[in-house]
Amino acid sequence: MRLRSVLLIGLASVLAACTSQPAPPNPFVTGRTWNIAHQGGELVRPSNTMTAFRGAAALGVDMLDMDMHMTRDGVLVLSHDATLDRLTNTRGKIAEMTLAQVLAADAGYAFSPDRGQTFPFRGQGVRVAQLSEVLAAFPDSPMTIEIKTAQPGVAVPFCTALRGAGVTGHVIVASFSDAAMREFRAACPEVMTSMTESELRPLVLLGKVGLGGLAPLPGRAAQVPVRAGGIEVVTPGFVRAMHARGVAVQVWTINDPAEMRRLIALGVDGIFTDRPDVLRAVLTGTAP
Repeated sequence: MRLRSVLLIGLASVLAACTSQPAPPNPFVTGRTWNIAHQGGELVRPSNTMTAFRGAAALGVDMLDMDMHMTRDGVLVLSHDATLDRLTNTRGKIAEMTLAQVLAADAGYAFSPDRGQTFPFRGQGVRVAQLSEVLAAFPDSPMTIEIKTAQPGVAVPFCTALRGAGVTGHVIVASFSDAAMREFRAACPEVMTSMTESELRPLVLLGKVGLGGLAPLPGRAAQVPVRAGGIEVVTPGFVRAMHARGVAVQVWTINDPAEMRRLIALGVDGIFTDRPDVLRAVLTGTAP
């Protein structure tokens, strides 16, 4: 009994130490929900293209979201998929293609706002975007950039691009790959990162029993789905716990207005959406 009491007291002390420290400031925790254009607004314009990013910026979104790969000749380009097969008129793996080959693809070819009845961007000169283009066009816009590839050697040129564009203070870098995230954090420690799936898991599970403060915190953003594996991830308790530790909670990918409203009421810091126009209407109170 005495040993158990000592252990409980020790655990309480650890929890107190974890929760008593003031959370460091986080530029992505602002007290309101940000409109994050997922892939620039995948259901509005061809994803990960300058056409999409310009449209989202014109709409006044708070943050641009994009996915990054590297070509065979070492150029960083934006695409959700590792291949061009689904979204363009060209087939092939980006990692095995040169920049010239990637840019020759029609990135507006497959986009259809009406399930295949029309293809308004086909043949209109829409190309796969280069990271450098986006950084140059939107130097003041907050961005979240997901490293989609686990191939080594991406982190250094990626970091160099961010530093050269002067955007390191308003970018969040994300990845599902632990290896890619480790490499990037080592190369670019000044840039804020989201946590990988394996890093988020203990935060979510320990949080269910009130011990979330014991989990390591390798990143300053939690980019999460509402639920995963039958577990409700985004709960009032999760949002409170993350905010107490200075972590921004950004939820993906929400296109339903009712769900948007529910998450806004929970106090999430950002919502990834394929329909930034719909989220804008919800946030401004003009949605039906």
